[in-house]
Amino acid sequence: MATFFGEVLSVYSRAVEEGDDDDLDENEEDEQIRRELEEKREVRLHWNPEVSETLNSGNKLQCSDFIVAVGLNAARFLSVHVLSSANWDAVGHASVWNERIRAPSGQTSDESACVLYRQKDNPSVLICQVACHISEDQLFQWTEKVFDCLLHRELNVTVLSDSSVAEYKTADSLCSSSAPFLRSLHSRDYRGQPVCRSLEQPNIVTGLPAAVMNHCEVHRIGAVVYQCYSDVIGLDSVTIETYSPALSRLGKSVLLDPSPSTDVLCKFVRPNNIQSNLYI
Repeated sequence: MATFFGEVLSVYSRAVEEGDDDDLDENEEDEQIRRELEEKREVRLHWNPEVSETLNSGNKLQCSDFIVAVGLNAARFLSVHVLSSANWDAVGHASVWNERIRAPSGQTSDESACVLYRQKDNPSVLICQVACHISEDQLFQWTEKVFDCLLHRELNVTVLSDSSVAEYKTADSLCSSSAPFLRSLHSRDYRGQPVCRSLEQPNIVTGLPAAVMNHCEVHRIGAVVYQCYSDVIGLDSVTIETYSPALSRLGKSVLLDPSPSTDVLCKFVRPNNIQSNLYI
């Protein structure tokens, strides 16, 4: 402000000063909310005491085969055909929270998000069931934290992944490849022979399977993804059975139960889902 004599004086505006204070308070509050949300969305691994002792001593877990099942049908396939035997121990789980996670009745989201199992007779074989949604901002965390616990030498990774046939792109009619069906994608260091046709362009792998494959490609780990395209939403016994050839190449490392009992099927697949792909 200029006076009559031409002097320039500073002007105090209470409205401006108070507005700046309000903006500062709002920014601090927003920053606090952001930090709390980031902390809540952090992926945390929880191991049993034996594994925790190994990792805390600076060692990593010896692992020859790591099988990751992503999706309800992929996870239930392992439950029905592999984990139903008494030859596996639950050795840890990952706690994951995001807006799309709904824990099953009787379980917390921490317990149901992602469970890791280890074979009793051959502790170098690990299985991970992921039956929940992992958000994009959590994919890198998950892969880095899980694989950081494993020795990469001679590690082979197999990923089973659910997908909708509506996402499958092809110029041909699907009548020649009726759903459900498998497609595969492997890293350059994978030495095996996939049990099904390769995933055709322009189809892609997304989500956690893509994050695992990317991690394996960068770190030169042999990995293969088997993506099952199904026309049934939710649990389906026929879709579950489609995964059977995917683990046949592992030989004695993972023994499949080819004919699970009715009690086992009913435990993991609700009766109204057993023949859900048949038209009456």
